[in-house]
Amino acid sequence: MLFVLLLVVTVLSFTVGRYPIHLRELAGIIFFPLTGGEAFWTAQEESIFLNVRLPRVLLACLVGCCLSAAGAAYQGVFQNPMASPDILGASHGAAFGAALAILFSLGARLTVIWAFAFSLTSIAFVLFISSRARGRKVLSLILSGIMVSSLFSAATSFIKLVADPNDQLPAITYWLMGSLAKTRLSSLAFAALPMAAGLLVLIMLSWQINLLTLSDDEAKTMGVNVFRVRIFVILAATLITAASVSVSGMIGWVGLVIPHLARRFTGNNYRWLLPASMLCGALFMLLVDNISRNLLPVEIPIGILTAFIGAPFFMWLITREEEIV
Repeated sequence: MLFVLLLVVTVLSFTVGRYPIHLRELAGIIFFPLTGGEAFWTAQEESIFLNVRLPRVLLACLVGCCLSAAGAAYQGVFQNPMASPDILGASHGAAFGAALAILFSLGARLTVIWAFAFSLTSIAFVLFISSRARGRKVLSLILSGIMVSSLFSAATSFIKLVADPNDQLPAITYWLMGSLAKTRLSSLAFAALPMAAGLLVLIMLSWQINLLTLSDDEAKTMGVNVFRVRIFVILAATLITAASVSVSGMIGWVGLVIPHLARRFTGNNYRWLLPASMLCGALFMLLVDNISRNLLPVEIPIGILTAFIGAPFFMWLITREEEIV
């Protein structure tokens, strides 16, 4: 049902916008390479669909899918219902990389690459620091993530301080709010491979994530190498988070809210929870993106809308703690 609903919303998303495309013209553009015949749509409609709507809609689905899957994976690995994709600092690392690229005027493509590279760098710092820390490894990871996030957040603030207030500062601020406005096929191609690789690893390890929700001793008695599985899950979730944030900017709350929504349909079994989270996340992001580009004459950054929706849900969540622990 979720897949069918996502398919319907995806088709409708291709038709809505500043320049509407009717379903008949949309079907003609999509199936023209197979059927041939005479074109009954305009060149402008075809260009809008291929160069604007198609990459944006597909990337919205991928970003929502990845952030939700990463949030569900982190919640299982850290045994914390409040865990989200930015818990280890990947988002703040990406923000620093993007701000640095904008400061040096490197262009849109290098901005995405730098955001992705610094997102992975932040995770490398977290893993290095936590490996040297004493005590519980899970707690060390979380504390290291908080520290690295704070460090990169301060560095991003410094870049905003020295940036040109007429040109660079607005671009940095807009990127930090999250948006898919400048999505092109090149962005989709860049992010698709790491996203697919990370999601595949999480799906393959979904039954082992179930065991990680138990104590480490119980998981070991059932034949699971807890340390290895935890590292693989963290790396896969981090990879898809880094790829998502690098092309969309900082979009919060999706990885926290959507997994809990999916649990109401599937329960806590990750063999079903992960696919449900992926579908719900894609559907949610697609709906939010449609609202952001159609509600007002000026496009609303997606990060603002997800915060408006996520914050009330978070308040409801913590007041019903017995249902989420």
